[in-house]
Amino acid sequence: MRQLLLFCVGGVLGFIVDAGVLQILVSGFAWDRFSARLISFLCAATATWLFNRNLTFQGMRNHSRFGEWWRYIFAMSGGFACNFATYSALVLAFDVDGAHLPLAVAAGSVAGLGVNYFASRYWIYRSKPQA
Repeated sequence: MRQLLLFCVGGVLGFIVDAGVLQILVSGFAWDRFSARLISFLCAATATWLFNRNLTFQGMRNHSRFGEWWRYIFAMSGGFACNFATYSALVLAFDVDGAHLPLAVAAGSVAGLGVNYFASRYWIYRSKPQA
């Protein structure tokens, strides 16, 4: 239960990074809402990886740092597919833009939470069998 709660705290951190980078790219640099979301996802996934490797799944190392990051990004892609589908549906259906984009990011984050947790817990940071 502790891991799930910490994973959710990391998810809140990821949401803040995701929504913040998205807002900066869309409002500050006039990026479109979809291209900007790909960049914001990579930033958020990297932030959650750092949080989760150091706090949520502390000490569970099965790969090099780069190998772990790459696997984490790959694993989060499944959750991101759910996330991006939800985000895109809301953006397109309700023409979400500007200051309301974080609402679509939040809905997407909730949609991908379960997939991301299980990918992290049972693939990236699974315990090695005892010999």
